[in-house]
Amino acid sequence: MMRVRIAVVPTRPLTVATARIALLNVLHARRHDGHVLLRIADLAQQATKDHAAAIEQDLRWLGIAWGETLRQSEQRARYDAAAETLKQAGRLYPCFESEAELRAKRDQRLQRGQSAVYDRAMLRLTPAQIAAAEAGGKRPYWRFLLSDRMVEWRDMVLGHREVALPSLSDPIVVWSDGQPTRAFANCVDDLTAGITDAVRSDSHLPATAVAIDLYDALGGDAAALRFAHLPPLEDAGEKRLARRVDARTVRSLRHDGVEGAALAVYLATVGTDETMDATPIAGLAARFDIGRFPAQPIPFKAAALLALNRQALRSQDFAAVADRLPTGATDAFWLAVRDELDLLSEARGWWDVVAGAIVPPEIPEPDLLATALDLLPPEPWQDSIWYDWMAALASATGRRGEALALPLRLALTGEDSGPDLAGLLPLIGRPRTVQRLQVAAQ
Repeated sequence: MMRVRIAVVPTRPLTVATARIALLNVLHARRHDGHVLLRIADLAQQATKDHAAAIEQDLRWLGIAWGETLRQSEQRARYDAAAETLKQAGRLYPCFESEAELRAKRDQRLQRGQSAVYDRAMLRLTPAQIAAAEAGGKRPYWRFLLSDRMVEWRDMVLGHREVALPSLSDPIVVWSDGQPTRAFANCVDDLTAGITDAVRSDSHLPATAVAIDLYDALGGDAAALRFAHLPPLEDAGEKRLARRVDARTVRSLRHDGVEGAALAVYLATVGTDETMDATPIAGLAARFDIGRFPAQPIPFKAAALLALNRQALRSQDFAAVADRLPTGATDAFWLAVRDELDLLSEARGWWDVVAGAIVPPEIPEPDLLATALDLLPPEPWQDSIWYDWMAALASATGRRGEALALPLRLALTGEDSGPDLAGLLPLIGRPRTVQRLQVAAQ
């Protein structure tokens, strides 16, 4: 069975970039009836349970589901055992150099026109030198000795990839306090969980080569792993929903009024030739193909996301959004405004129009507004009030279309466009209509 993992780091809110990778892993697995593991990388001191819970909530809001959860903070014994295996095999070696010492050495090498790759100086320490360092109070951190080979794989997005391991520095896998690095813990997790496919960012290409070598060293068969490295989303220079893509969070879009289904469809299809429409996760998975993604960065276009969100809102009934609408909002209000919303948060402005106080602009149409007041029928109003009123006004003034409707829309809503006034006018009611027409005529 195909097995994938979605990985989150609970040190900050879930970003759109991380959510996209998680979603594509899940769709890839569902397309092939695979299994999904959620890995919570909570080894860092900054990791919190609150962040983890919020991330899980955001994933579910996007429609992402998983079969089991692995918390790295609970796997320490497994990581220690894996590190000991590598030590016994001679693949880990102790290091005592400080960050400042490493930086100075790297700067010197660069000044001489040499490679910045770590020089493996600590690999040449004798047992006596190691013992002396430890006796002096130093505690070693441990590096993994990379193989002297070319790592190759057939990437599901990028095609043939190869990385020469000698061009990379031996990675640190265990810190001086015994804590495993995230990359090392991830590799042990993948091996233990039997992960078969990894969909990840193309920024991880060098790390993938290291992981393959580490995976083999731990007794796995890296040749059986399948990888897909995806290009990043990048800003398209649009102003709306304007935040840097790499800093934008799922929670912020949710608070802006973006629907989970719309964001999921956008992230699952942007950059491909797939049609963007309001499709449930199951529908996306049925036709998902990771190979459709391009090898180049993909612009994140807010306008396309908003168009999808508008589709999603139009399909929502009142019960699905009632708890997110302003207090007092009704089914009739939702039906009147939903077709005109890009974001659910925009409903607040229209609730102020129908149930609050607005100050309409001054409209230089005193005769029209006076006639509109004179011909405004008494309450109670029928659903046809707008059409009846417009018919009477057209007959009295000879105006038709926008020449008649636009001044009234401005007077009643303060806006020159928006939801159909046939639905809004009964909600605004006669007292507010009278008051706004009087203010606009002043």
